[in-house]
Amino acid sequence: MNTTTLNPDIVDMLHALGIKEKNPVIHTGTETWHASDRPYVGIRSAADGQILGSVQMADAEKYDMVIETAQKAFAIWKDVPAPQRGEIVRQIGDALRQYKEPLGRLVSLEMGKILQEGLGEVQEMIDICDFAVGQSRQLYGLTMQSERKHHRMFEQWHPLGVVGIISAFNFPVAVWAWNAMIAAVCGNVTVWKPSEKTPLTALACFRIISDVLKANDLPEGVFNLVVGDREVGQLMAADRRVALVSATGSTRMGKSVAETVAKRLGRSLLELGGNNAIIISRHARMELVVPAVVFGAVGTCGQRCTSTRRLIIDEAIYDDFVSKLVKAYGSLRERIGHPLDAQTLIGPLVDTDATANMQASLASVQAEGGKLLFGGEVLEGEGYETGTYVVPAIVEAENHYETVQRETFAPILYLLKYSSLEEAVQIHNDVPQGLSSAIFTDNMRESEYFLSHLGSDCGIANVNIGTSGAEIGGAFGGEKETGGGRESGSDAWRAYMRRQTNTVNWSDELPLAQGIKFDF
Repeated sequence: MNTTTLNPDIVDMLHALGIKEKNPVIHTGTETWHASDRPYVGIRSAADGQILGSVQMADAEKYDMVIETAQKAFAIWKDVPAPQRGEIVRQIGDALRQYKEPLGRLVSLEMGKILQEGLGEVQEMIDICDFAVGQSRQLYGLTMQSERKHHRMFEQWHPLGVVGIISAFNFPVAVWAWNAMIAAVCGNVTVWKPSEKTPLTALACFRIISDVLKANDLPEGVFNLVVGDREVGQLMAADRRVALVSATGSTRMGKSVAETVAKRLGRSLLELGGNNAIIISRHARMELVVPAVVFGAVGTCGQRCTSTRRLIIDEAIYDDFVSKLVKAYGSLRERIGHPLDAQTLIGPLVDTDATANMQASLASVQAEGGKLLFGGEVLEGEGYETGTYVVPAIVEAENHYETVQRETFAPILYLLKYSSLEEAVQIHNDVPQGLSSAIFTDNMRESEYFLSHLGSDCGIANVNIGTSGAEIGGAFGGEKETGGGRESGSDAWRAYMRRQTNTVNWSDELPLAQGIKFDF
């Protein structure tokens, strides 16, 4: 690797994580392969544009090689008792603890989120490993009462097989762990296609877990990685050998995956776009609201699926709140910078395409009648040469604007007014997406209304905390164009297993259900 311009600390970090000048295209746990006929593509840091390493994009041949290896591994892995599978996941969690700092730094460099968020993402991986270990002893079935005497009726859960994981750039490693660790304790094997924008963090993860897999003499193919572009995702979606495709990304991508998987009557788990809103009541405590809004809207430079996109503000406090918000945003101008700088609170967008999308949305919302109150500029000069550092924007708008109705993956916050809680909820729900939501209020009736069947139509609904920063213990996902899937905690494990209903007759007779007589 040409390290003449990279900081020596970064070179050491890349070396510790096994990142080289030319990196493998597929990984089956402990073994790797390169493609003889595929060019290498340089992967640039979102922070400064420097090339951190290069990768190849897999073709159908390499993809098939991985799937075949995974199928062979499934025959062995599904027969390992679930608590023993949990022990492997426990060891993976311990390995991630050892590499938390360098992996978190690489997440920041490759994707652009600040170091605190990079480290936090790796902590999510560790947390889901801990959760999955406990889950491995709690893959509960149910016992039901049979209408037939001396019969036992119950249900149990079995592994699905090969689970495909398509992840997005904004959480380049955590989403894989949410899926792979739960899928693993359920007895499945996984094939991961990371975002082509952030493949190095994925390769680093496999460098970390490979020692665990080798030490436990696991077969190749329990955990697999395929570095590839859209072609690989399409192959996975259409592949009957892949029992479940878990896809995280844009609504457009999710619709394509869902359609392809549905054509073969396969299973899909979709975690797609969000257009997340916070309702701010006159009964809210501003000392809680402002920090929650700022973190939700500008954290990860507005590139979380749970980022706050809309504020629905009680008209009685609108002007005063907007004044406080603009003042808070003004204090952030000096905190935009390199994600590894300890003073930075807002890193870059992932690439110049994201910058262009942000500028296009700002232009279109103003053309519809929106008023730009703050920010929106693309920063220039020393330290901002990539063209991806932006000032978060605040825009007064109307909910029906086409621009407001769609998700822009950038730090744009739309301000909307309401006069009654019923109107606020109507505005809140009147978008195609349904991921995360929140209300800030100390009024018990308002909070209960918001959480009831009359309130938020989202998969996540919070009171007095923001829309982002979900814990792994709850099921994560949303409704409508967010896709309907659930990952991570609670009973999300059931998505990775198949249900089987069983009836055992321990009598000396053969009674039929519903009292049917069939004598002959």
